[in-house]
Amino acid sequence: MRDFKSFLVRKKVDLTWKAYFVDALGAMALGLFASLLIGTIFQTLGDKTGIEAFATIAKYAKASTGAAIAVAIAYKLGCEGLVLFSAIAVGIAGNELGGPMGAYVAVIVAIELGKMVYKETQVDILVTPSVVIISGVLVAYAVGAPIQKVMTALGSFIENATQIQPFLMGIVVSVVIGMVLTLPISSAAICLAIGLGGLAGGAATAGCCAQMIGFAVLSFRENRWGGLVAQGLGTSMLQMGNIVKNPIIWIPPTLAAAITGPISTCIFHLENIPIGSGMGTCGLVGPIGIYTAMPEGGMNMWLGMLLVCFVLPAVLSWLFGLILRKIGWIKEGDLKIDC
Repeated sequence: MRDFKSFLVRKKVDLTWKAYFVDALGAMALGLFASLLIGTIFQTLGDKTGIEAFATIAKYAKASTGAAIAVAIAYKLGCEGLVLFSAIAVGIAGNELGGPMGAYVAVIVAIELGKMVYKETQVDILVTPSVVIISGVLVAYAVGAPIQKVMTALGSFIENATQIQPFLMGIVVSVVIGMVLTLPISSAAICLAIGLGGLAGGAATAGCCAQMIGFAVLSFRENRWGGLVAQGLGTSMLQMGNIVKNPIIWIPPTLAAAITGPISTCIFHLENIPIGSGMGTCGLVGPIGIYTAMPEGGMNMWLGMLLVCFVLPAVLSWLFGLILRKIGWIKEGDLKIDC
C-alpha cells in the first residue's frame, strides 16, 4: 500500500476531494468561460447587430466546449505531454455524450489513468494516448447519458418548483447558489451542469450578485477601490479566508440574497441562461445572460437588472453590515483582503 501511495505521488495523482471537486470543477468553469460563455456573448452580439463575423466566432467557440473543458481540467490536475493532448478527444466525446458533466467525469478518469502509464513504457507514444482516449471514451459512453439525464431532471425540477413557488424558491435558490459562488467551488459549472435557467436562473443570478456586490461594498472601508473591483467584478471567494475566521461577515450578503431572490422572481420575473446563472457580476456575465434570455424584456428588465444585480445588494449588505458593526459582531479588519 505504501509503495502504491508513493507511486501516486510520483505520478501526481491526488485522490482527494479538493482535487476533484474544487480544483477540477473550478478548472471546468474556466474551460466553459473560454468556449461556451464567450461563444454565447458573441452569439448575442451577432443576433443584435446582424454582423456575420460574430455568429461565425460564436459557432467555433461553442464547438470547442468539450476540448476546452478537457484542457482546463488536465492542466489544473498537473497533466503534461501526451496525457494533456490526448484529453482533448475525451473532452469532445464526453461533452457530446453527456454534456459538460459527462466531459468532466470522463476527463478525470482518463487523465488519472493516463498519468499512471505516462513514460512507463518504451512505446509511450502509443500507450499513453491509447489509455487516455480509450478509457475516457468508454466512460463517456457508459455514464454520459445517465449523468445528463440526472442533471437535466434536477435542473427541470428546480425550474418547475420556482415557477410554482416563486417566492419561496426565489429565496432558496438565491441564497444557496450565492453561497456556493463564495465557497471554493464553481457555481457557474454547477448551474450549467444542471441547466439552471429561466426564472430559477434569475434567482441564482440575484444570489451571486448579492454576494459579490455585497462583499465589495461591505468591505469597502477595509479594501477601498481595489477590493471593490476585485470582489464586485471578480469573485467574492476572496473573502473565504475571512469567513472561516468570522462567519458572521457572511450574514449581510446572504440576507441581501434572501431579499433580492424573490424580488427577482416575483416582481421583475428576471430570467437567465444556464451559463450566466452562476456568474453574478463577474465580468458582468450575469447581467449579460439576463439580456440574452430576455432580449425583449424592455424597461422592466433593465430596471430589475439594475436593482437586483447592483443597487439592492449594495444598499442591503451595507445596511446589515452597519448594524452588525454597531453591535460589535463585525470588527474593523474582519473583511480585509490582499488585493
